[in-house]
Amino acid sequence: MAVEVEKVVQLLEAALAADYTRLRRVGNRIARTLAESDDLDSARRLRALLRKREVPLRASGYMEAVPIDAKSRQPLVEEQSWPNGPIFLDEAARNILGAFLTDVEHAEELSAKGLASNLCMLLSGPPGTGKSLLASHVAAQLDRPFYVARLDSVISSLLGDTAKNIRNVFDFVPRHDAVLFLDEMDAVAKLRDDRHELGELKRVVNTVIQGLDALEEATVVLGATNHPHLLDPAIWRRFPYKIEMRLPNKAVRADLWKYFLYADGDVDEVACAVLATISKDLSGADIETIALAVRRNAVLTDTEVDPGTAGLAIIRTCDNKPVLPSRVPLTTAQKREFARVANEKFHVSGADIARVLGVSRQAVYSYLKEDDHAGVSGDASS
Repeated sequence: MAVEVEKVVQLLEAALAADYTRLRRVGNRIARTLAESDDLDSARRLRALLRKREVPLRASGYMEAVPIDAKSRQPLVEEQSWPNGPIFLDEAARNILGAFLTDVEHAEELSAKGLASNLCMLLSGPPGTGKSLLASHVAAQLDRPFYVARLDSVISSLLGDTAKNIRNVFDFVPRHDAVLFLDEMDAVAKLRDDRHELGELKRVVNTVIQGLDALEEATVVLGATNHPHLLDPAIWRRFPYKIEMRLPNKAVRADLWKYFLYADGDVDEVACAVLATISKDLSGADIETIALAVRRNAVLTDTEVDPGTAGLAIIRTCDNKPVLPSRVPLTTAQKREFARVANEKFHVSGADIARVLGVSRQAVYSYLKEDDHAGVSGDASS
């Protein structure tokens, strides 16, 4: 285990000072060092402890003061841990993210030259594309605490309190040198010309705009929305950095299958390429769900990962509702179903289908031939 003595000293200092924010920040640094040293078990154990937010310090009588809603007494923000896994982005998103992180890290230098930028980035796109994950990665890259605004607490039933809650959130984060994540921004930043909205909600949008305008130069805010068309144009202007989180392209999908499906063993490049081809309508979250289900089954049955069960789950997935893979080996009928769809709809070769299903090429050709014969018989009977 290669952990710097200085980090251990910092951890103890934070614990003795009951500085919860610093304790978690240093603890996450140590966990990252352990992971980079291939001590994954220790890294997971440490991160599991860090996810028990405020428990140890609360027992000693200390609890970090966070803003709360006056009526419900619930916290308006929640500190969350840095991510355990990587983020998978296409080239366009990586370039924007890289520019944003560089500008944040050199904010003082740019400010001295009169070139400071509003350090706000807006993430838009459908659910499951990694907006929240990317936001937590930004906090990890910047080595800052990660605070997520709790909209269930921020949006109050009392007139005037929602705007007050938003102001309290914007006041809190700069004092903690943290990254603020505003998820589902369309809930508090809708178009102000929406005739169906009450005047109170329009005032809330104005409060969000004022809060963003009043931020200190070094404050980092990330917003996310599944419905970018609902956001007020003035909100868009407050976020100079924008990333549209699309469904992953083929190259990113292949990387996702390699990471999530074959993390425990050697990667089957052919299988990953096939799965990447047929999963073009899946989000990164969908791919993770299916891949982890296949791996769980492999562990519980003490067998090798079966990409065929993942493939069948993919072709049966529709309406953004991933189908979980079969817990038992595929039947001949199921293999025939996969072979037909993979070949006819996605033009996957018989050899590659055979590799995914773990059968011979002759078996795949027989599956496809049987379907051809069935089609001919059906035409004749009609």
